[in-house]
Amino acid sequence: MRYQGRITTWTDDKGFGFITPNGGGEKVFVHISSFSNRQRRPKGNELVTYELKIDGKGRAQANTVAFVGETPTPSAPPGRSNIPPLFAVCFLAFVVGAVIAGRLPVVVLALYLVASLVAFFAYAFDKSAALRNQWRTQESTLHLFALLGGWPGALAAQRLLRHKSAKASFQATFWVTVVLNCGALGWLFSPSGARTLQSVLGAA
Repeated sequence: MRYQGRITTWTDDKGFGFITPNGGGEKVFVHISSFSNRQRRPKGNELVTYELKIDGKGRAQANTVAFVGETPTPSAPPGRSNIPPLFAVCFLAFVVGAVIAGRLPVVVLALYLVASLVAFFAYAFDKSAALRNQWRTQESTLHLFALLGGWPGALAAQRLLRHKSAKASFQATFWVTVVLNCGALGWLFSPSGARTLQSVLGAA
């Protein structure tokens, strides 16, 4: 069954808002990933039609949302491409191989694993806060975790939690951090990078 309402609250940088049903009633949470038309982002005060679903905590949430006048289609889950997670797995496998071959110290692998775990839980915390309309983790903090080596965990969170995978500006910055991190790792294989790493580990 489809309902109609108006988006009375919308926070674009966080990608979520609330719909007030026509005729009144409790506001319904809506996330950007639930919109059929990903080319058009809501700005607030638009009339929409939607279906209702219940999340894991028993709360109502809008699903298959369409602007009035558009034909609703099932919203495609963000991050459904297998290329990003496959890239992360291959990258970590490469780091493991480099450690086994003696090209990298084991501390580098440990850094990626710990940073990825921290990044994953940071995404999970941020999504939970978004659903509860509570204090959010800054996007700059999430990007910092990715830059420091946590981007494989961030990719896993984006896919498994469906969080931060539909916002184009966030994704653009995220992939810049991935490129920068991979570039830094590549530099460690150079003579100057290897010497710098050894001096840092020796000082520690």
